[in-house]
Amino acid sequence: MVLILAETQKGKFKKTSLEAVTYGDKTAQLLGMESVALVLGSASGLEELGKYGATKVYHVPNQSLDNFDSQVYAAVISEAARQVGAKVIIFSHSALGKSTAGRVAVRMNAGSVSGVNALPTVDGGAFRVKKGVFSGKAFAEYELKSDVKVLSLMGNSIPVAGGGEPAPVEELNLDVPPARVTVKKLERVEGITPLPEAELVVSAGRGMKGPEHWNIIEELAEVMGATTACSRPVADTGWRPHHEHVGQTGIAIRPNLYIAIGISGAIQHLAGVNNSKTIVVINKDPEAPFFKAADYGVVGDLFDVVPRLTKAMKQFKAE
Repeated sequence: MVLILAETQKGKFKKTSLEAVTYGDKTAQLLGMESVALVLGSASGLEELGKYGATKVYHVPNQSLDNFDSQVYAAVISEAARQVGAKVIIFSHSALGKSTAGRVAVRMNAGSVSGVNALPTVDGGAFRVKKGVFSGKAFAEYELKSDVKVLSLMGNSIPVAGGGEPAPVEELNLDVPPARVTVKKLERVEGITPLPEAELVVSAGRGMKGPEHWNIIEELAEVMGATTACSRPVADTGWRPHHEHVGQTGIAIRPNLYIAIGISGAIQHLAGVNNSKTIVVINKDPEAPFFKAADYGVVGDLFDVVPRLTKAMKQFKAE
């Protein structure tokens, strides 16, 4: 059986969770197994996960699980996996998945690969998965020989498949250990698609010359329905909030389209964005390193190019 952890936020399923359920279903088909989803804490619409491939949804409704604690989650997920006889356990490669998958692997004596970006191959009983290595410059293939296998899936690695039937929901009565962490306050950025889930990203760097000019970036992003991002120097100087920082030391993203405006393209920044499907670079320096990684490039003053691009986007949408 393939068990997929379906993460929720405020009781709603995240896009990355739907991707993980789709991935789990396709993996189960390759293995000739059944795919089931696991939901922890308060949530609604659990049966809807069946539309993305889950044949059943197991729910642990204990409200103490509404606040994330990696040690508690690892204990509960491991026990759930044992109860349902899971041979493959799949997480999203989110903050939750990164901090929990390894703990679950230890508890289950399982082989683990984090950040996989393609469906596994099953050849003569050999179970192999691929992931990016060396900051996305190469790919490595791993063979898992353990009885139980733990994977975490990179966001935007697989299209979400819908159209299935609602799945039956069954409650699991598990002992939930007391948390060692007390959550006193939780602050989330509301109203935008989180960067790890965003399919369209508009990002800018020091070429903006100051935070007072960021309105042209926000206007372009609004017209496109994109999420805004920035380079590390911009976040470090306080021009933009740190949750927008993408790169090796920030958030690694895999959007369908990444527009880099006024960013030189240092290797540390490229490491976090070079898995984008299409990269567009706007920079007045024709020697900017980012142009080597770009699919499309515009050499020009961003204060001239970006407003023109926004105007063209508006005209395109109007038509």
